[in-house]
Amino acid sequence: MNRSVVVEAPGRFRLAESAVPGPGHGEALVRVAAAGLCGSDRELYEGSRPPGFVSYPIVPGHEWSGTVVAVGEGTDPALTGAKVVGEGYRGCQRCARCRDGAPNLCANGYDETGFTRPGAFADHLLVPARLLHVLPEDADLRAAALLEPAAVIAAAVRHAAPRPGETAAVVGAGTLGMLALQLLAAASPSLLVAIDPRPGRAEPALAAGATTVCLPGEPGEAAFDVVVETAGRPGTARAAVALARRGGRVVLTGITGDASDAVPTTLLVTRALTVHTVFGAGPADWAYAVRAFGTGVLRPAPLVTHELPLAGFETALKLSAAPDAGKVLLLPDLPDLPDLPDAPDLPDVPDVPTSPTREV
Repeated sequence: MNRSVVVEAPGRFRLAESAVPGPGHGEALVRVAAAGLCGSDRELYEGSRPPGFVSYPIVPGHEWSGTVVAVGEGTDPALTGAKVVGEGYRGCQRCARCRDGAPNLCANGYDETGFTRPGAFADHLLVPARLLHVLPEDADLRAAALLEPAAVIAAAVRHAAPRPGETAAVVGAGTLGMLALQLLAAASPSLLVAIDPRPGRAEPALAAGATTVCLPGEPGEAAFDVVVETAGRPGTARAAVALARRGGRVVLTGITGDASDAVPTTLLVTRALTVHTVFGAGPADWAYAVRAFGTGVLRPAPLVTHELPLAGFETALKLSAAPDAGKVLLLPDLPDLPDLPDAPDLPDVPDVPTSPTREV
């Protein structure tokens, strides 16, 4: 049987059982080893994801790792037994954006594992084999579950194009921020500053490669060659832009959800800044992250703070929202625990109009 967490509508989920799916042409069946939760999974549960970016009922889980157990026709049989991670975006493969290597920007609409297609909060996951990235045989699959956020940060760092000896700052020291510090540190900056209001983030940030950790407002004058924003909080995009030197580069990855959260054009124009934004990750970003993981440049394992079985989905959601939490993982093979960790209550979820339902 295949167990899965099904969010039927905002605020409602169940642990379902069904037959293990068989892979069709060009598909691979993956036994899920670990799947991570992030803020977008909480949005999915709470019903606050924008229209068009989720379809209920849905099996969440877009950050995952696992082992291929079967492949369909037209798929390389050598994939069977491989440790893998996989891209989430199901681009049309026909539009200019997909042809340009950016299925995350597909012109024919948004379609992503864990939001519009069944995801990895399950024993098994069925995916197009073309989306898979094979890991080294000795890869730690628990750590590899963080390669989806790592690919997003790889996109940010590729845009930032750090050069040895430059100065860099990372706004936000959550999972994305820690991964950004690791990748930026590999470029040998002369100064790498992590900025976060939480005292408990200082030691992990230093371990991730930061040379200095500051509270918001402490870095002082705008002096950084590269600034990467990962916090997604009101005011953090403006703060990131304000930290960049004239002619500097800024990359924004966070989404505040507040339409009034603006960045002054005066700062952008008078400083002649280059500003990039990131929405998801493309194949090249995934390849970058997987290589960095395979060589030890990316070290996601220390960022994991909690591991729970599929039955602990609700507790995992609560834990992932805690200020001091790192990455929370669901491990399908973990035995159900009689006593799950204490966690704060989830907010009440109001009735939210949803998109048409479909079978899961």
